Amino acid sequence: MYPFSFTKAAGTREALEAGRRGGRYIAGGTTLVDLMRETVERPRTLVDISALPMREVTDTARGGLRIGALVRMAEAAAHPKVRTLYPVISQALELSASAQLRNMATIGGNIMQRTRCAYFRDVTAACNKREPGSGCAALQGYNRTHAILGTSDHCVATHPSDVAVAFAALEASVHLLGPDGERSVPFADFLLQPGDTPNREQALRPGELITAVEIPPHPGPLKSGYMKVRDRQSYEFALTSAAVALHVRGGVIRQAKIAVGGVGTVPWRLPAVERRLTGRRPSDALWAEAAEGAAEGARPLTHNRFKVELLKRTVERQLRIVGGTK
Repeated sequence: MYPFSFTKAAGTREALEAGRRGGRYIAGGTTLVDLMRETVERPRTLVDISALPMREVTDTARGGLRIGALVRMAEAAAHPKVRTLYPVISQALELSASAQLRNMATIGGNIMQRTRCAYFRDVTAACNKREPGSGCAALQGYNRTHAILGTSDHCVATHPSDVAVAFAALEASVHLLGPDGERSVPFADFLLQPGDTPNREQALRPGELITAVEIPPHPGPLKSGYMKVRDRQSYEFALTSAAVALHVRGGVIRQAKIAVGGVGTVPWRLPAVERRLTGRRPSDALWAEAAEGAAEGARPLTHNRFKVELLKRTVERQLRIVGGTK
């Protein structure tokens, strides 16, 4: 670990000033500290924002839900309104990490976490995300856990967050505060695909701070859930995952929202699958038909070709569960 300075912000203004000067924000520290130990991250200054007032889950004026950036993962998962209105969020959080980490890690930190690609975390390996222009060792290396959607010739690393998949499906937005004031970014635009600049992972401006994630109102009744397929049942990242939300009225699917994880460089929405479902009646045949489009555009690598079929099966299974025909 390289030397660094540490400051604890007493208020938002103080935090923003430290961020403007290049300080890195830290709250739970469950990701950043690990990366610092491995010398992947080398911040000169850490700014502790854990005392800032962003710890509540509140209703919005439009009927949605706003989750403060400093709400712990465990707190968000257990919140009555989250569990009742958006079980997909609770399930995604409860299938993440370990109980100890969920008690420490924050919602803002979770969506900011960096990839678990072994080459990214090995400072001796080529990694464009860590060192732009150095290459991508995963392309010709062991890439079983890597992405098949949203990849580029510069990076094939997956985004590790589970709850980010749920936020993507629910069309959430990220509220930001920075030197130029407040703004809101659609979740689909907040996490960036690698393209030619895999080192740029979020649509953040210098010094900006995440204040909340907002879930917009959705028509009721809304049934939702999250499925995670992994090599073991605890403390493991997804090989594939699916967040599904369905609005069914009068026996017809009026709205379908689906995103998948473990397969994309960012949480991956499936608009083609959603279109196949909308306006039709739930059935086992429909789930299978719609899921066939889940891997459209996939670019599998040497060791992760199995993810194409596994993704289709994951989406079909979760459609059956949420749609009530399991």
